[in-house]
Amino acid sequence: MYDIPFVRPTVVGKEINYMTLATRNGHLAGDGDFTKKCSALIASILGANKVLLTTSCTSALEMAALLLEIEPGDEVIVPSFTFVSTPNAFVLRGARPVFIDIRNDTLNLDEQKLERLITPRTKVILPVHYAGVGCEMDVICDVASRYDIPIVEDNAHGFMGKYRGRQLGSFGVFATQSFHETKNFTCGEGGALVINNSKYDERAEILREKGTNRSRFFRGQVDKYSWVDIGSSYLPADLLAAFLYAQLEDREIIQYRREAIWNHYNTHLKGWADSNNIRLPIVPPHCDQAYHMFYLIMPTLASRQNLITYLKHYRIQSVFHYLPLHLSEMGTKFGGASSDCPVTEYVSDRLIRLPFYHELTPHDQDKVIDIIRNFKL
Repeated sequence: MYDIPFVRPTVVGKEINYMTLATRNGHLAGDGDFTKKCSALIASILGANKVLLTTSCTSALEMAALLLEIEPGDEVIVPSFTFVSTPNAFVLRGARPVFIDIRNDTLNLDEQKLERLITPRTKVILPVHYAGVGCEMDVICDVASRYDIPIVEDNAHGFMGKYRGRQLGSFGVFATQSFHETKNFTCGEGGALVINNSKYDERAEILREKGTNRSRFFRGQVDKYSWVDIGSSYLPADLLAAFLYAQLEDREIIQYRREAIWNHYNTHLKGWADSNNIRLPIVPPHCDQAYHMFYLIMPTLASRQNLITYLKHYRIQSVFHYLPLHLSEMGTKFGGASSDCPVTEYVSDRLIRLPFYHELTPHDQDKVIDIIRNFKL
C-alpha cells in the first residue's frame, strides 16, 4: 500500500547465516548458544550484572514486577505517555498505576512532579526513555534513593543511548529492553531483562524457567530440577537470538545509519518547522540519544491528522503515537480519574512519527522531506 512505509525491520547481513547455524546446532529452544552470546554482549555493553533474554519487553516488565513482589494495593509511578505494557505488567500483580505527566521538551517523565506523587504505598518508579532520549536520572535516582523505592527503567527505545555518559538501562535495579521489529535492533519479537543487582539473579532465572530451577540443573548445581517458585515461560527461541546476535554485532553500523537519517530530517525540516510553529525533537546536550525515531509536534490535532492524510496520498506512511493512558478505559479503572497530565494530552493530539528505518534511502527520505515542506497547514 505504501511506497515508503513507516518502518521496515533491519537486516544487516549475517542474520540468515546465524539462523542456519542455530538450526544445524540442533538447539532451537531457549538458552542455546546464541541466547547466551546475546545476553553476554548486552551485559557487556550496559555494564550490567546479568542480562536474560525474554520473549518481549512486556515479559521483562512482568518479570520485574514478580521479582519486586508487587502485591494488590501497591502503587507504581508511571508516565501516562507510554505503551500500555509499562503499567500493565504491574497491574497484573494488583498494583495501582499512578500516572505522572511528561516534560514539554523531551516528553519524558517530569521529574519535578515525582516527589509529590510518592505515598507509603509507592513500590516502583518507572521512567521511560522516550525516543531513546534519557530521562533526568540524577533527580529521579535522588528521589528514589531518599524514599528507598526501586527504579525499573523501561528502556524499550533507548538501547545504546546515554545520560551524562552513562548507558541507559544501567540506572535502575532492573531495566527492560525491546527487540520488536520496530526497534533499532530486532529479532521480530523479543526483549531482555537487565539485572543490575545480583541478589535477584537466581530467582530471575527461576521465574523465567516457569518457576523451576532448570538453569541450576543444567549447570550441574542440582541433580534434578523441580517446581520451586511461581513463574512463566519467558525464554525466546535460540533461532530468534541468532537473528538478534547478528544485529548486535553490527550495532555501530546500524546506529551510524540511524544517526544519519535523524540528522537529515532535523537539518532539512528545521526551517519549515520554525516557520509553521511546528516543533522538532529536543535532545538535551547531556543526553546521547539512541536515534530511535523522528517526530513532529504539530500546532493542532487537525493539522496532525491532515498531514498524515496528505502523506498517505503520496503513499508515505506516518503514524501518531501513544494515547494518554490516564484517560483510557483501563487507566481510569485501575488508576482512578484524578490524574492531571495536560502535557501528555497536548502532545498525544499533535505528535506524528515519520518513516524511520535502516534501509530508508537518501532518495526516499528526501522525497518525504520535500512533500512535507509543501504541506499547507
